[in-house]
Amino acid sequence: MNKLNTLVSKVALAGALQLTVAGALIMNSATVSADDISPKATMNTYVNIAHAAFSDSLSTAKNLKVAVDALVNTPSEETLTAAKQAWLAARVPYGQTEVFRFANPNVDDWEGKVNAWPLDEGLIDYVDTSYEHEDGNKFGQANIISGKEPINIELLESYHEKGGSEANVATGYHAIEFLLWGQDLNKNANDAGTRPFTDYAKGDDCTNGNCDRRGQYLTVATDLLIKDLEEIVADWAPESDNYRKTFLSLDENEAVRRMLFGMGSLSLGELAGERINVALLAHSQEDEHSCFSDNTHIDIAENARGIQNVFRGEYKRPNGDVVKGVSLAELVAAKDTKLSESLTAKLNTSQSTAAAVVEAAETGEHFDQQILPDNAAGNARIQAVIDALRSQTADIETSAGVLGIDNLNSETNDSFGES
Repeated sequence: MNKLNTLVSKVALAGALQLTVAGALIMNSATVSADDISPKATMNTYVNIAHAAFSDSLSTAKNLKVAVDALVNTPSEETLTAAKQAWLAARVPYGQTEVFRFANPNVDDWEGKVNAWPLDEGLIDYVDTSYEHEDGNKFGQANIISGKEPINIELLESYHEKGGSEANVATGYHAIEFLLWGQDLNKNANDAGTRPFTDYAKGDDCTNGNCDRRGQYLTVATDLLIKDLEEIVADWAPESDNYRKTFLSLDENEAVRRMLFGMGSLSLGELAGERINVALLAHSQEDEHSCFSDNTHIDIAENARGIQNVFRGEYKRPNGDVVKGVSLAELVAAKDTKLSESLTAKLNTSQSTAAAVVEAAETGEHFDQQILPDNAAGNARIQAVIDALRSQTADIETSAGVLGIDNLNSETNDSFGES
């Protein structure tokens, strides 16, 4: 595995293993009285974790902006590597926010601007002759960077999902990822995308043309990512007339339903299904989440961790601080201790199976290699994550039942029912 991904992989692996061996994770059971364990208390924990995780996503995006500016102003192998490392670091807290998507309309409506994938790369920049865009996408080879229109936020937003095609991804993390790594053509199994730093060079040192416009696009896309993240952070900020206030004013049963629905929907339909099983069944790199950087193993681990965060009522920030409070684990345990312990154990299993995928990637066997049809061990490793996620979803749905919620269906997208 290249050195760039190693640090982020080790962080994710250590976190997953730490949670796996933690034993029973019913939090604060010795210090929190039964009177303190209530739906309202878990709602407060939930909004605090959401605000912290989105705030960390914003702060790491600002770090990415500093690195991008350095790359564009002084292109070199070192500044390109630093920008890639900043992007990888930014994905860690963001991955843990995705559990809030299906439970909350503000996040669900917003998420496509920052995390849409897969994308038709030809919309943005030059591509290899082997490139094939989505059938019927007339903008799949638009190559915005080779055009003449001024590159600004308005232009990128106008091309995002242009023509009604979801493959036209002009903004967000994965557009930035493509601009940093380029296409991963799998010429070497251990390599991710191999875009040279000279794609941002000045004058005669420029490779592949339009280096100034490429730098403008990268800068504007990063500025837009920060703008979008500022919007969602404000939505969860305390003491404001915002979505946080709306969520806290929900009927308690509806709020808990949404929390569990978000966990179950990310766990089953999105992560086990769309993000992992689709790629495994097709044995297709094009169906992996972060295909340019080969960072999909981290996406999986952090998504799984986000589900666990909500149940445990605990989120560990990049600086080591911990945001925690009364948890869903305690709320379920007050009704059925064995069920709460069972779901805790299954969440741990998801963490350990995801850690195995991360560990394999760390030694050079990326997700796109683990899903190849002739890689029986890799396929089994990926299947173990799918199985664990499916198993924990069954307990999530059972937990809803013991809390008096009878309309939780983690396979649907009808997450915002009437309270």
